[in-house]
Amino acid sequence: MAGKMRKLPIGIRSFEKMIRDGFLYVDKTEYIYRLVSDGAPYFLSRPRRFGKSLLLSTLRAFWEGKRELFEGLAITRLMEEDGKAWEPYPVFYFDFNKANYQRTTALEEVLDDHLKEWEKIYGETYSSEGLESRFQHLLVAAKEQTGKNVVVLVDEYDKPLLETMAKEELEEHNKAVFKGFFSTLKSYDAYIRFVFLTGVTKFSKVSIFSDLNQLRDISLLREYSGICGITETELKENFAPEIRAMAESRGISTEACLGKLKQMYDGYHFHYRAEGVYNPFSLLNSLASQEFGAYWFSTGTPTFLLKKLEEIDFDAREFTGGELYADEDSLSDYRADNEDPLPLFYQTGYLTITGYDEETRSCGLGYPNDEVRYGFLKSLAPTYLHTPSVSNPMDIRNFLKDIRSGETDRLKERFTAIFARLPYTTEEKPSERDFQNVVYIVFMLLGQFVRTEIHSAKGRADVIVETEDYVYIFEFKRDRSAAEALSQITDKGYDKPYAADPRKLIKIGANFNSKECNLDGWEVA
Repeated sequence: MAGKMRKLPIGIRSFEKMIRDGFLYVDKTEYIYRLVSDGAPYFLSRPRRFGKSLLLSTLRAFWEGKRELFEGLAITRLMEEDGKAWEPYPVFYFDFNKANYQRTTALEEVLDDHLKEWEKIYGETYSSEGLESRFQHLLVAAKEQTGKNVVVLVDEYDKPLLETMAKEELEEHNKAVFKGFFSTLKSYDAYIRFVFLTGVTKFSKVSIFSDLNQLRDISLLREYSGICGITETELKENFAPEIRAMAESRGISTEACLGKLKQMYDGYHFHYRAEGVYNPFSLLNSLASQEFGAYWFSTGTPTFLLKKLEEIDFDAREFTGGELYADEDSLSDYRADNEDPLPLFYQTGYLTITGYDEETRSCGLGYPNDEVRYGFLKSLAPTYLHTPSVSNPMDIRNFLKDIRSGETDRLKERFTAIFARLPYTTEEKPSERDFQNVVYIVFMLLGQFVRTEIHSAKGRADVIVETEDYVYIFEFKRDRSAAEALSQITDKGYDKPYAADPRKLIKIGANFNSKECNLDGWEVA
């Protein structure tokens, strides 16, 4: 691209650094204006790497009175007639991002470090007292010395809880620490001007939320749905040069480039009637590298989520069946004893709101975009296909090669190898769900490269795959016969829509024998 490349703020969490160092900033300060004008204690849940830390950093700069950083942004215009605007307040900013919380004392050490920093500022030395008492003393001292109430900002409060979910005793310990420490926010309310907490999820039994009964959760409010992330309007208004450069480098039109960016990174909805937002981390990385990569998903594997699915024997097919629903209340709160994993998968960004049922007041859920869809399926594959990785024997590239070349015998060999890995003992045989999950994951992963339709309703083939040269119609049976499966394709007319199609039609009937734990029939026509 001709001219100097602009600085994209990949991984920049500091608003002050972003502005002073000339990084491109998408103006979100109208939201800041709404928040500070209302002044209620707030909570916001958003997935990781979605801009929560930058939002809190922007709030910090505002409350510290750093007006020069906001020149030319929406909030300067909105606050023109406010005579008290830009007055500095004491700010206590809790950052829980940095530490590893696998040690019993890790949370207390993080809190201690924060308190020591503020004790240096306000001349207080209460290190011999407990954390809760020191926090209380600091709130009083800050108000007495500045004449202003304190602003409390808490970034990623739930990291010490999410990291210890597999260690129940440690998780309960951290909850107890929070209970004692942050109960101060309620009892010392007279010393506090503004409170804002962020996290991935809201643990309903953590006392921050039970004590702060006036806390306003804005996570699912339409008016704040775009507070983090990048809307399509913001993308087109702020990143036009980068989009043009990416389209040029890839030899595609600007419209095609926008379409691919949307398919890969858009689609997050935090209210059923709100505009979708793009994952900012993935979008910025894609524009900077000019590649349509899986950036957000590669930054961390959802280990605790996969463990949750294993515990409840969840049917992987349900994620794209279009029939996932959760009520609004459950999407807001996390309860460890809730066997339904959907709220947690929504809060962590692997599912998003795709619709709404007015009668039951429940939200339809689904994958937000292709980056999440295929990244998550790859993570599921080792668990559901009982293989240490997706590379062997379930290498999707080999499946793709065989599908594109019409090698049906090789396809049979690959399915046989995968089915052979299903758990089998004299006491327990592979279930219908085990068999169906294998089929589902294989063909869903193929959907990255070829057109794949997976059906389960009566009157439609199980799977249809379309390539440039072939159309495949698959029918899978369990403990029946491959001949019966193949006959059903013709008898039910699954092949009729392709009668005039110039591509070669391949019909495959297959049967899985649960006693033998493998394919015992594969017929091709």
